[in-house]
Amino acid sequence: METGRPARETVRAACFAEVDHLRVDGPVRWLRGLVAACMAMLAWPAQAWSEMGHRMVGDLAEWRLSEAARAEVRELLEGEREASLGAVAAWADALRHEDPARFAISRNWHFINAEGGGCGFDEARDCPGGDCIVSAINTQRRILADRSLPRSQRRDALKFIVHLVGDVHQPLHAGSREDRGGNQYQVSLRRGGEGRRGEPVGTNLHTVWDSHVLSSAGLTRVQYVRRLREALPPAAGPVDERAPMMWARESCALVDSERLYPEDHVLGPDYLDAHRRLAEERIKLAAVRLAALLEEVLGEGAGEGAGRSGTEPLAGTSRKPGEPGYSRSRSR
Repeated sequence: METGRPARETVRAACFAEVDHLRVDGPVRWLRGLVAACMAMLAWPAQAWSEMGHRMVGDLAEWRLSEAARAEVRELLEGEREASLGAVAAWADALRHEDPARFAISRNWHFINAEGGGCGFDEARDCPGGDCIVSAINTQRRILADRSLPRSQRRDALKFIVHLVGDVHQPLHAGSREDRGGNQYQVSLRRGGEGRRGEPVGTNLHTVWDSHVLSSAGLTRVQYVRRLREALPPAAGPVDERAPMMWARESCALVDSERLYPEDHVLGPDYLDAHRRLAEERIKLAAVRLAALLEEVLGEGAGEGAGRSGTEPLAGTSRKPGEPGYSRSRSR
């Protein structure tokens, strides 16, 4: 959300002004309550800022689509507030607040954990019932490709795909650490402008990657998209159902090779600068691969083989992902 920064600065100034007053004159209990409320308000934009990366993936992918595939996208998204991939890219996350029941069904589709350690993901072991990001991308792809299904079902499949392809390219969404993808790995972040008088801010590694790494560039989404568009890699090759697993293993390997986890739990501008370049590369790859996947499903000649449902219940379940009643209890 590009308007988040000014709003946050206003809240921060008001909160600290009031805290300074209460430190002298107000009761401790009131002070503690106010500080807690301020911290909650200051944290609010983080979820919105993380939307920027997903929108960038969608914007860049749509720019790469053929006119035929782009027309299919617009037809499927007709009725949305904005019929574009970027505009719906964060929909799967927004379900947490807009449709909690549906989010509960799909919450495990955003990541994959290697139960055996390392990056040796095994779909049968690590995606029980098809309940992980790798299986979800392929299942939603089959739904999108099946033109015999209702448009609303195919539309939602498209929205899931746009989001999940972005997620699987974020390194912390694929791994084997038992810290919920960095959500439980606490860090001290110093950005220079964060906190009062530039003090470090306590957060977690996943939030740093979802929000702070990209925003530290100081660019709006439109500016960022224009810059990355000039450096997109060549078109991706064929994207079959083996591809999402390859992407997950690729992301997982980056966690160690690029030293995403700081041993001292302290992050500064150098970390943000170095890893912003990696994040930009992952966003560009996600966009190019998303475009290739959608081209195969929605582009010219993509209708061959349509009519095969590909939406039969997954092994170990009596329901399809996305149907009421389908759920597993894991979380990230």
